Amino acid sequence: MRMNVSVEPGEVALPPLSARSVVLSLLLGTHPPELPVKELVRAVEPFGVGGSTLRAALSRMVAAGDLRRTDAVYGLSDRLLARQRRQDDAVEARTRAWDGGWEMVVITATGRGPAERADLRARLTTLRLAELREGVWLRPANLSRALPDALEQVAQSYTARPDRPARELATQLWPLDAWAATARALLAHVAEAHRPADRFTAFTAVVRHLLADPVLPPELVPADWPGAALRAAYADYEREITGSIGH
Repeated sequence: MRMNVSVEPGEVALPPLSARSVVLSLLLGTHPPELPVKELVRAVEPFGVGGSTLRAALSRMVAAGDLRRTDAVYGLSDRLLARQRRQDDAVEARTRAWDGGWEMVVITATGRGPAERADLRARLTTLRLAELREGVWLRPANLSRALPDALEQVAQSYTARPDRPARELATQLWPLDAWAATARALLAHVAEAHRPADRFTAFTAVVRHLLADPVLPPELVPADWPGAALRAAYADYEREITGSIGH
């Protein structure tokens, strides 16, 4: 199964700008992910979000379990703290030297319903594994992370060395040329985006695309792979946004 790319190759899909998306992006990029309401009011103003709109959005987000509130301070819920960790991993891409080995996960659980199967597929994709065939997922063993203990309940993990050429296998598992084309389109777009709202929507698309980066060893990706450049651009933007909070 091929990995889903966040936008079509060479195109830029920009999400709509809303009070909720602005608040979430600000908090997801803040460490620790919590801000007093007075700082949120000032931080969202450049994006065209007024105080009353913000307060209404905050109330809905607390009710929906997106945020927790302590006095006048809003922070991410536990569920969204997990999303922040995934986003941090997408931007930092912690890797180790690759010795040619691959991680392989074989699904052993049976009798699962469609919802459970879909949830498991999403979890494996989040771990940057790709499906070679039904129930067999793999990737090069170059990430500095361990597989979650909970995965042992439904699968067995192995270290493998496939007989097929590694680059050929990577090309089958992930649409690398398409991912790279979209990344270059995003880099070009953010370079031309100057208004705060335009930059915000552009970099939201950047984060979504980074989450779909398989983070392969350099020898398995096409020449001039734009992953590092896209990460650097987002890291600069994140420092720009979070640096303005509280000043």
